[in-house]
Amino acid sequence: MNRRRTTRLARDRRATYWPAPPGAPQLTDPAARTAVVGGGIAGLAAATALAERGMRVDLLEQQAVLGGRVSGWTTRLADGTEATMSRGFHAFFRQYYNLRNLLRRTDPALTGLVGLPDYPLHHAAGHRDRFAQLPRTPPWNVLAFAATSPTFTAAGMSGMNPRAALHLLDVQASNVYGRLDHLSAHDFLNAVRFPPPARHLAFEVFSRSFFADPRELSAAELALMFHIYFLGSAEGLLFDVPAEPFPTALWDPLAARLDRLGARVRTRTRAEHLEARGGNFALTTTDACGRVREERYDAVVLALDTGGLRALAAASPKLGGPRWRKRIDALRQAPPFLVSRYWLDRPVAPHRPAFLGTSGYGPLDNISILSRYEGQAARWARQSGGSVVELHAYAVDADADRVGVQHRLRSELARIYPETAGAVAIDERHEWHADCPLFAPGTHADRPTVHTPHPRLVLAGDLVRTAAPVALMERAATTGLQAANVLLATWQVRGHPLLTVPTAGRSPLLRTLARAFAPTLTTPDHLRRPDRRGMATGSPCLSAEAQVRGPWS
Repeated sequence: MNRRRTTRLARDRRATYWPAPPGAPQLTDPAARTAVVGGGIAGLAAATALAERGMRVDLLEQQAVLGGRVSGWTTRLADGTEATMSRGFHAFFRQYYNLRNLLRRTDPALTGLVGLPDYPLHHAAGHRDRFAQLPRTPPWNVLAFAATSPTFTAAGMSGMNPRAALHLLDVQASNVYGRLDHLSAHDFLNAVRFPPPARHLAFEVFSRSFFADPRELSAAELALMFHIYFLGSAEGLLFDVPAEPFPTALWDPLAARLDRLGARVRTRTRAEHLEARGGNFALTTTDACGRVREERYDAVVLALDTGGLRALAAASPKLGGPRWRKRIDALRQAPPFLVSRYWLDRPVAPHRPAFLGTSGYGPLDNISILSRYEGQAARWARQSGGSVVELHAYAVDADADRVGVQHRLRSELARIYPETAGAVAIDERHEWHADCPLFAPGTHADRPTVHTPHPRLVLAGDLVRTAAPVALMERAATTGLQAANVLLATWQVRGHPLLTVPTAGRSPLLRTLARAFAPTLTTPDHLRRPDRRGMATGSPCLSAEAQVRGPWS
């Protein structure tokens, strides 16, 4: 694998550049057609990458809007105002090189994103942490955080197990899953014995960003996440947010560009059945009017969420082999999450941060004041004298009283920001969803990759296993580009380069120490949990070479 370091599109001089797979600059077969099923970030990335190389692309999305879990749609408020609702706040970290490069196709300077000045975390017990003004480069960021954070007390740190924490210093996709995937994030944090306040704020808040309880999240995913955002990257932990609603700032311009490239974007179109026939694929779809259509494609990208991919595979019994189908069927979804948005009749106090991560406030995981950074919400707030506030609850119990959870979030908002206690909601929206992938302990080796048994059928999305050190939205964008590169190589067409955070810990000395002294961690018998699907835990992960086989490497 020929990789080199570059500063292109990155402030981190050690960011890793993955060169474009070689080939002709453009597709010469004018009849070649590819269906990209799913119009979220992964599907948009794949469709864009293919269309830029001359491929005839149909982008098919079941919903009426693009963007997947980062989509937005129009709603009318009780005061008659037209507003855009979404599935909630998303942070565009500076480490999201491939996603940001996708957005640069229509916004070269990324003027549609604005930076938030801080990433504060608050615990109900009074503990506070923040990441503004920390050095960006490891290990200085870690040392500065530990020195200034009130949650890392001398007494608390004296009880830590530093040898167990060494696992965080030697993170590579080729080894971290083999070492830690058998553990849950909760079990790993127990082994390290971080001070409880630091654990709640600096670790569990991050793990819940995967929409999972730490007891149900692989420790390897937690370790990889800390490599990406803190221990392996010099981009820092501050982030950007869209300056306008998601469709306006991000997806409408990209859809217009796809149209200019000759791609067809078809929303309200559901993929019902897919079958390999000879040298191509027959894809059956249903549109919003119930019309059924079967079309032939030379290649297909499945960029669906977990439930959508499982449903399509179940409805397509001849697709793939038994092992591949078993992998798809074994995919699990994270618990439900809630996004509550309130258009309040009064402002939030001016010193409140635009975003706040929380812990210890019941189901509440964070608070966003949209009217501090999103143009549409800010204009409504100026006209009404109010504010627009959004509350998130991740990993809610599936049997929870949903109305009760909504009321609890509102009461916790008033507890944290007392000035909102008497506020009247001009309008409110509550979005419940349960379609995020769950990366449970012991499941990494059986997660599907970009490649499938069919050379011209590929997968993309944040559920897909990849050797690139990426997560969340960046995993979706990266695997979308990888999927396009795999298909382009079958036509001997040049692919697209990738950029990621370093693929290993930044310090050779610290990596050596970790390999020499990090203990083998085992799950205590009383904490072992049978896997719900009978899959073996602690399975050895595939090597990096096996995971990244194919032209994009």
